Amino acid sequence: MLIREHTEIAVIGAGVVGLAIALDLVEAGHQVVLVDPGQPGMGASYGNAGTVAGYATSPVGTPDVLRSLPSLMFSKTSPLAIKTRALPSLMPWLLRFLRQSLSAAAERNGRAIATLLTDAAEGWDDLALRVSGAGLLQRRGCLYVYETPEALTAAGAEMAWRRALGVEVDLIGPDQLAALEPGLPQGLGGAAYFTGATFLDDPGRMMQLIAAAVLTRAQHIKTRAERLIRGPDGVVIEGPGLHLHARRVILAAGAHSRDLARQAGDRIPLETERGYHVEWDMAEPLLQRPTCPTARGFYFCPMAGRLRVAGTVELGGLTLPPSPHRVRKLVEGARAFFPDLGEPDRDWMGFRPSLPDSLPVIGPSQGGAEVIHAFGHGHLGVTMAPITARIVADLVAGREPPIDISICRPGRF
Repeated sequence: MLIREHTEIAVIGAGVVGLAIALDLVEAGHQVVLVDPGQPGMGASYGNAGTVAGYATSPVGTPDVLRSLPSLMFSKTSPLAIKTRALPSLMPWLLRFLRQSLSAAAERNGRAIATLLTDAAEGWDDLALRVSGAGLLQRRGCLYVYETPEALTAAGAEMAWRRALGVEVDLIGPDQLAALEPGLPQGLGGAAYFTGATFLDDPGRMMQLIAAAVLTRAQHIKTRAERLIRGPDGVVIEGPGLHLHARRVILAAGAHSRDLARQAGDRIPLETERGYHVEWDMAEPLLQRPTCPTARGFYFCPMAGRLRVAGTVELGGLTLPPSPHRVRKLVEGARAFFPDLGEPDRDWMGFRPSLPDSLPVIGPSQGGAEVIHAFGHGHLGVTMAPITARIVADLVAGREPPIDISICRPGRF
């Protein structure tokens, strides 16, 4: 049956970014329809590491990554993988990524990311209060663990750079690390301790609370948006069984945004990172705070009733099946620290929207301001959701956003 609807604002995408935007808009009195084929918040917004990573000022592409790229791409133990079948279509994106990994570009991108992250924790404090989810936020900090003293020493320059961008971080030795996390194995080299980091100890539950707050005042049409057609008085969104006329459209469909953005008039070099997690149910946590063994590229995430191990990067698009090898590597990496872990209770794969410069696209379409883009947050969708929502709400209201969004403009490519 064809659904014919009219609305003031259509938000395409009901992940954490789309939900946060929709919440700000309905609270401001706007009529909003969410368009998403899935359950709101239950994609990558559910399956992530749960960290509000205000400390994550480094872009994915850096000179260090550039130097290490051959070994990262071809080592079987690497936290980075590229699906061979996807390589031809990935080449234009990879070439852009290589350029953005050069020193000057990486420094510029890091400063821009830091600008977007300035009030990340405070933004989540406010959002959680508005949806009665403050009890799900934990402020115990986060650890980057280095397995040797040499690796800890080598991290000094990077942490000094993060401090210069406003990040609170202490480099701690093995004894201090053992005091913070006595469950970790002995003999580690130390850690970077991000003292002010916030953690969602149940991302799925937080998404449900935000969705519930939105859907008391907004409609959710459960189908996929496939076409955007501009008209004289707005935009028509079409998809299976859908014909929706909206005066304004917010495109926040994450990894599914590229084709719709092109129809709106913007060619965005968006690719898909496939993220994985495995979980072990347990009554008592093995750790007290998110802990990332930096050489292995994943996070230990002590969530409510379970340990989640989330991470690695696999470039492989939206259609190929999950890689059992990626799951095995997460399990093997977890057992290197906790040998008594049995078989995981579940595993998961989801899609992250990835841009070559590690910055999202936020702002009016080049084809006309009746379409506003808000996607491409990569690993920082959860972290940046509140600030993205505020920017979009300001644009809709005709106000100046709180930061200079030229760093995120769709036309920068």
